[in-house]
Amino acid sequence: MKRKFLALFLTFVMAFTLCSGAAYADGQSADIVVLYTNDVHCGIDDNLGYQGLALVKNTLESQGKEVILADAGDAIQGGTIGTLSKGEYIVDIMNELGYDVATPGNHEFDYGMDQFLKLVKEADFDYVSANFYDKNGKTVLDPYTIIERDGVKIAFVGISTPRTITSSTPKYFQDSNGEWIYSFGQDETGETVYTAVQEAVDAARKDGADYVIALAHLGIEADCSPWTSSEVITNTTGIDVMLDGHSHSVIEKELVKNKEGSEVILTSTGTKLENIGCLTITADGKLDTVLLNDGGMKNYIGEIQAEYDELVNEVVAHSDVDLVINDPANPEQRIVRLSETNLGDLCADAYKAMSGADVAFVNGGGIRTGIKAGDITYGDIISVHPFGNEMCVVECTGQEILDALELGASALPGESGGFLQVAGLEYTVDLNVESSVKRDKENMFVSVDGDYRVKDVTVGGEPLDLEKTYTLASHNYMLKNGGDGYTMFMDNTLLQDSVMIDNQVLINYIVDKLGGTVGEEYSDPYGQGRITIIEAE
Repeated sequence: MKRKFLALFLTFVMAFTLCSGAAYADGQSADIVVLYTNDVHCGIDDNLGYQGLALVKNTLESQGKEVILADAGDAIQGGTIGTLSKGEYIVDIMNELGYDVATPGNHEFDYGMDQFLKLVKEADFDYVSANFYDKNGKTVLDPYTIIERDGVKIAFVGISTPRTITSSTPKYFQDSNGEWIYSFGQDETGETVYTAVQEAVDAARKDGADYVIALAHLGIEADCSPWTSSEVITNTTGIDVMLDGHSHSVIEKELVKNKEGSEVILTSTGTKLENIGCLTITADGKLDTVLLNDGGMKNYIGEIQAEYDELVNEVVAHSDVDLVINDPANPEQRIVRLSETNLGDLCADAYKAMSGADVAFVNGGGIRTGIKAGDITYGDIISVHPFGNEMCVVECTGQEILDALELGASALPGESGGFLQVAGLEYTVDLNVESSVKRDKENMFVSVDGDYRVKDVTVGGEPLDLEKTYTLASHNYMLKNGGDGYTMFMDNTLLQDSVMIDNQVLINYIVDKLGGTVGEEYSDPYGQGRITIIEAE
């Protein structure tokens, strides 16, 4: 263990010079360093790990640096340790690390609103968000916090993606009557968010902030518009640096002009601590960002993870093939969110087989990681389905199935967590047809107001009958709670209600239906030809 820490230390020695200004080279220690993370997703021992973060922080502090630790959301979900503790162990670790401030990502709400608010109280750091509102239009959290170091006041303005409504579980933001009691300033133009951010920035400046850092969970993908990090910068003034999350993008330093034409630094660390962000504010007022990494060295967190090792490492099945969510030809591309994959087929097949339904849907955003050929552990399965969703079956019409497929394909050729992996049916998406899906201000499905880009849908080899009643298997997130905007099934007759947790559905299918081995029928990473996409000319 000592050798591992020494190796990690030596890896960072050269990188630490990048976290300092000219004064550091002269032995001065007036620099302020903001270490930032985003989209950790329970990756406590992935890549650098929280242990590596602690080493960076402690080393900088030992050199006389003033250090602030900030997180831009999606820390508490995505792994076994988060699922089994409902995020509490992650908050415990963040407290021990000495985090100062965080903003909630969409997945901070995956264990329900009551649990999130409980975690806010348990956190020794401030959760901030300028655009997270209750039913009375009041911000649930403080819009910003000011942290003072060495006489310098640094404001952190929190910004949560309005996509949270559909990217987490919509029912968590509603009362028992289905009325919305929480919102994130979502509108078609983005102006509500821009105004909220501007008001928070102005208030922070009035409170004496020397620097304003936007701690954002917004993302850069087209599907995040009009609330991408760049769009928020472009439509506001007064932000010095934006620390972004949500898209899992790696951005060391990008300069984006604000509303007045001034340059704002945009940066993001990726996911699962593949990088640690380092923002330096020098004594002469210069700001710069770098990303630190260790080339993939593993560092282990300690006692909490060890408690679950035996369960997580239990072998439950075997796979003869690699099961993917990313494109083998382009590993950075999450194709499970925009096209068919073999793991998507497997997950959908599991729902169909274990429920006996006519068809099955699994949202691409609910399939979080691939499985390598070889032994499959319980931990592998939980990593695929970490949300704890439960299998349900509803009656639905062919028209509702068609509308759901159209909604799932609406973001193509871009990514969408709502893209549907399917079993029991086949369909084609023609990207020469523009999406005409209509959503309400909460981004929930309303209707298709034009031509359908989805066509040639067959169920069991027969053309989809829009008037016929079918049985559809998926999970409570989509069928009962309207997750990813799928409102068309929420009032339908439930034939099976939350009968089995999603990862158990997958385990049981592999063990009971496939004899414990995922075989050659799933060998093609691009699936079995259930989804055909016609590219735009």
